[in-house]
Amino acid sequence: MLVKEIKEYKNIKEKARTYLCYIMGSNISYSSGEGSLETLLQNLDMLKHAIPKSEVVYALDANGRQITDNISQYPKLNGINKGKDKSNRSYYYNTVKHHRCEISDPYPSIASGHLIVTASFPIYDINDNLLVIICVEISLKNILRIIHPSSVDSIFGSGSKIVYTIFSLALFFVAMLLFLKGIISFVGYGLDFHKVEINDMFKSTILLTLSLAIVDLVKAIFEEEVLGKERKEGTGDSHQTMVRFLGSIIIALSIEALMLVFKFALNDPSQLLYAVYLIVGVTTLIIGLSYYIKVSYKDK
Repeated sequence: MLVKEIKEYKNIKEKARTYLCYIMGSNISYSSGEGSLETLLQNLDMLKHAIPKSEVVYALDANGRQITDNISQYPKLNGINKGKDKSNRSYYYNTVKHHRCEISDPYPSIASGHLIVTASFPIYDINDNLLVIICVEISLKNILRIIHPSSVDSIFGSGSKIVYTIFSLALFFVAMLLFLKGIISFVGYGLDFHKVEINDMFKSTILLTLSLAIVDLVKAIFEEEVLGKERKEGTGDSHQTMVRFLGSIIIALSIEALMLVFKFALNDPSQLLYAVYLIVGVTTLIIGLSYYIKVSYKDK
């Protein structure tokens, strides 16, 4: 799950920075010669209400030392950390370096234990001297809900995971039925393997291979759509499920074509042309799949 959330955040990071910086800039009014630290604290409290999903709001001085207590809706996070040195945090030195409002990459919160991001808004005096940096911490899940409503934790996202789980279980059940059917076709002959027909061997091979291909397809669907694991490299942004699905079809048709070649060669050579047509079709599918992967990789 975390891998998919981090990838989604990477895609919407600039939107998240723009949104949070706009909210922070709209709710903070502090410059040299106007207001005081009390005014700043009041604005910080207003900022907490302006971003209701925020976890912690605080201010750092120009050296990266926290000059206010945490302002948080959570009792265990509220009223602590004043005087703490945070000059080694990435959001501090990135803000100082780029001279603008920044947002950090996800990192684990020591207090809450889950992944959070920090938006940092610098305030300068008329001489362009850094006065304070206002920081807002918000959980990764909440920033995805705000900026990217169709994220994995949205209603639609949760519903789609349930649907994919149901389909995965159904496909796995079908694969097991094919597996049992393939095994039973041999069991019927007992230990007398001399009675086993070539056609029965091919049919059993098709069933077992198709069962294996479907299990592989189920694995790809469940890992990608339910568990949210990162897609494998080498196919660009192409959907692994599509590749596995086409691969399953190609494997089944290839075995079927091989079976027809032997069957017609032994019983009716005049029908071999139909087996050739099937082989050409399989070759076309392989070429099409190769082109699909190549184009997807170039578009990465």
